[in-house]
Amino acid sequence: MMPLLTTKGLSRDFGGLRAVDSVDFSLMPGEIRAVIGPNGAGKTTFVSLVSGRIQPSSGMIVFDGTDITTQPACVRVRRGIAYTFQITSVFANLSAYDNVALPVQRTLSDGRSKGAVRAGVMSALERTGLADRAHMPAGQLSYGHQRLLEVAMGLALKPRLLILDEPTQGLADSEIDNFISLVRDIAKNATVLLIEHNMPVVMQLADRITVFNAGKILAEGTPEAIRDNAAVQEAYLGTAP
Repeated sequence: MMPLLTTKGLSRDFGGLRAVDSVDFSLMPGEIRAVIGPNGAGKTTFVSLVSGRIQPSSGMIVFDGTDITTQPACVRVRRGIAYTFQITSVFANLSAYDNVALPVQRTLSDGRSKGAVRAGVMSALERTGLADRAHMPAGQLSYGHQRLLEVAMGLALKPRLLILDEPTQGLADSEIDNFISLVRDIAKNATVLLIEHNMPVVMQLADRITVFNAGKILAEGTPEAIRDNAAVQEAYLGTAP
């Protein structure tokens, strides 16, 4: 099986700072991969490069066998890459329903079919537990529910690769349990790349974990291998061997 996503020598400089430093990375279809690391390690910059929100200083990004390094974010979305932001980016004055209707329309050959739009919107809202809040203005949702609305907007694009940046931030414990079930369900039909600081969530969800530190990959492996890795313990998990 070929990787769905590969990066080779991927780097991004901001002035004199190298936020992502020559990263070689691969992600297999159907995988749930967690990306962890201390603040400032380069995690969000890395997924922003993958999604096309920013362009690399050097290196290559290959998605499903195609070099997408120079392609803009809108083209990557059409190819099947969806990205939810670390900071919520919902349209506060629109209802939850209308927020999800916008990406649903992008997936339909006839985006004006009200029945098809409604079916797509309600499916995404039901999967994220927001169906009963469909007609609330997004700005009136709790922060945690705004995070889930972003996930619903990503799901509405029917992605092949869903990138989630700190998705459990602001969620209550009961909502986190539902979120774990949701991601496992998503992974039946898509690949998930997850930046997450909540380590119990990471350990429950991830097939493999990639640890970033100072813009480089410090370690990769199963949750068990990462938990027992002395370098990871020292750099991120807060315990020395």
